Amino acid sequence: MAHWVTVWRAAQLVGVPRGALQQRVRSGEIELHDGLVSTETLLALYPQARLEESGLLERVVQIRDEAFGKRLRERVLPSQEVLSQRLFHQSQELADVQRHLQRYHALVLSLRERLRALDAEAGGSDPRFTEVLHQLSDGLARALATEPVDVLDVMDDMLKVVSAQVTVRPSGHQFTVEGRDSLLQAGMKAGLKLNYGCGNGSCGMCKVRVTSGQVARCMHSDYPLSETEKAQGYVLACAHTAASGELTLETLEAGGPEDIPAQTIVTSVRAVRTLAPDTMLLHLQTPRTHRLRFLAGQSVTLGLAGGDDAHATHPVASCPCDDRNLLFYVPRRADDALAVRLFGEALKPGDPVTVHGPQGRFVLDETPLPLVFAACDTGFAPIKSLVDHALSLDAAPSIALFWLATRPDGHFMANQCRAWSEALDTFEYSAFTHEDAAVGAGQVATAMRADLFGIDSAFYVAGPAPFVTALCADLLAAGVPPPQIRSEVLP
Repeated sequence: MAHWVTVWRAAQLVGVPRGALQQRVRSGEIELHDGLVSTETLLALYPQARLEESGLLERVVQIRDEAFGKRLRERVLPSQEVLSQRLFHQSQELADVQRHLQRYHALVLSLRERLRALDAEAGGSDPRFTEVLHQLSDGLARALATEPVDVLDVMDDMLKVVSAQVTVRPSGHQFTVEGRDSLLQAGMKAGLKLNYGCGNGSCGMCKVRVTSGQVARCMHSDYPLSETEKAQGYVLACAHTAASGELTLETLEAGGPEDIPAQTIVTSVRAVRTLAPDTMLLHLQTPRTHRLRFLAGQSVTLGLAGGDDAHATHPVASCPCDDRNLLFYVPRRADDALAVRLFGEALKPGDPVTVHGPQGRFVLDETPLPLVFAACDTGFAPIKSLVDHALSLDAAPSIALFWLATRPDGHFMANQCRAWSEALDTFEYSAFTHEDAAVGAGQVATAMRADLFGIDSAFYVAGPAPFVTALCADLLAAGVPPPQIRSEVLP
């Protein structure tokens, strides 16, 4: 019998990106019923999906290997308390199903005996009694017969134990809670724009309402919920995790940059590293009690001690899911106070840096279209943040990255790009080099036209003005609608 699962869970079961399944839904290959897909349909489209090949069984079985046991318990499995609660809730569901089956079985047997009695009272002359009795006996035999188990049903049951699927209302977004992540941590890793402040249970900004399923506390919190809020099902997302295999939360999410408040945080330098002769990595870390909430692709203003003019604005190169660790790719520039200090080795680990922001509207739109990213030199910083965010969402049918360097050391994160391309079937990376940014933009446009212009895509372009202006002009000339192009000009 067919089992119905969400598109998110279906993608987990067959091991493909969610965007790939959504594309097949749009093409008509997969038919949804109330937003759910049948496991029979999945097995027909992905006959290779087997428990032994999915990697799920290995993730559980490897626990027996002492070399992997502790790491898997910490990263893959929830805590013992949460795991026991999920098993308990699943056992309750199984007991309910067994009880209902037993009652239905008893009902069918009672009906069959009653029909036999009525047939005997009628002298056995009415063929309609005989026909109904045969139908009942045949139906009962088929229901009690042993049939092959749907492997995706088994995998779905296992997933509900080792991980939990969370649905957010009213947006309908879904994410998975794995390991010992809190609801907030798991939602952020999935790319959701959830509301939060401190992340450690002190401010109460991450309150969510549990409308179905069970949660368990995973961290101490100081923020006091009122008795009315507790009665209505409110909990702190940062201090709770999923205790049942399926969970529904009610909360509002940020719709765009205007929903992210301005923040000022004193961070500390975690590391400074040379990426290329003219590019430095600056790694800042926020306090545990005050994290930076921002959207992928946004920028912040960095203030340095030692003068009112010692400040500079740079895009964040890291993913919002890791809001304590902020990465910046800083090019060598004489008019940038931050760059002068970095390349002059005047900024050391432990030094304070004030972060103010975020700012900017160069953010990822929710779209079913393939994503095309184009960067020039350190324009790769906001693009890197957007790519990380897109990979977290796992909703794009495909991702293409085009990176132009105007100097020999311009592809300072080429290894990362190649790793994405090698690990992800739906990711394409192309590198270009030309000392003139506008001419290089033409080369990028030619490559895009050859590979992608037959497809309706969403384009994100970042870099110096000559590059951005030239490439956006080429895209518009090729017929790309203006709303499908977002750009960010950097110095």
